[in-house]
Amino acid sequence: MNSKHSVFRSAGLGAVVVLAAWVASGCGSTAKDETAGWNVDKLYSEAKEEAANGGYERAAKLYERLEGRAAGTLLAQQAQLERAFVLYKSGEKAQALSVLERFIKLHPTSPAVDYALYLQGLVNFNDSLGFLGNVWAQDLSERDQQASRDAFQSFKQLVDQYPQSRYAQDAQVRMNYITNSLAAYEVHVARYYYRRGAYVAAANRAQQAVQDFQQSPATEEALFIMSLSYDKLGLPSLRDDAQRVLRQNYPNSTLLGQTSLPERSRSWWRLW
Repeated sequence: MNSKHSVFRSAGLGAVVVLAAWVASGCGSTAKDETAGWNVDKLYSEAKEEAANGGYERAAKLYERLEGRAAGTLLAQQAQLERAFVLYKSGEKAQALSVLERFIKLHPTSPAVDYALYLQGLVNFNDSLGFLGNVWAQDLSERDQQASRDAFQSFKQLVDQYPQSRYAQDAQVRMNYITNSLAAYEVHVARYYYRRGAYVAAANRAQQAVQDFQQSPATEEALFIMSLSYDKLGLPSLRDDAQRVLRQNYPNSTLLGQTSLPERSRSWWRLW
């Protein structure tokens, strides 16, 4: 009986050993690095080809490996930037921003910092742009404008520090777009407050838009909301001041003489 049990135990132990070896072998094969024998040139060309074909996830991994193997070289910096780009293209915006932030911090004197700032702005710019698609189907007072503000700061840093950069002109155009969108957002919120009877909040928000975005087309409506809000609050002096500024700056405004908000406001992107 004992001998029989010993045989079963031996057989079971053998099966466990075989199974463990098989699992280890399987794990080892799945963890194998296909790029182990590649030099940096091959690794870069494969990553470029993968990105060109839309294989952004694999390209990002290849660029990450390249960055490690070519550490301390310009190629490593190039890999870092191209990894940020493919992460952005694949929708991994948080990771892309993290890579770009690290690049700017580690390589402040790199000749590619202007591109890093531009790409950083572009990631945030497009992140905030449900704009031309869904923004007007959604109440703007519910949208977070932080991505737009972050994009503006990146573009501004680029334009200020690298005015001769090939990316500076496009960055300036995008800054104008962001300025108008932020102004429109502030005015939308002011309108939202006014229609709900929160006249102090409406006046304050409209005044903020006028102060921060003086050159934006949205300033016209902001001044009008200020005059309406001050009138509701029984502050005729402030009302008249707002109307005077509106008349001086927009003598042909269709809002002059009106006593209530129009049902639909003009779209800001058609005005600049």
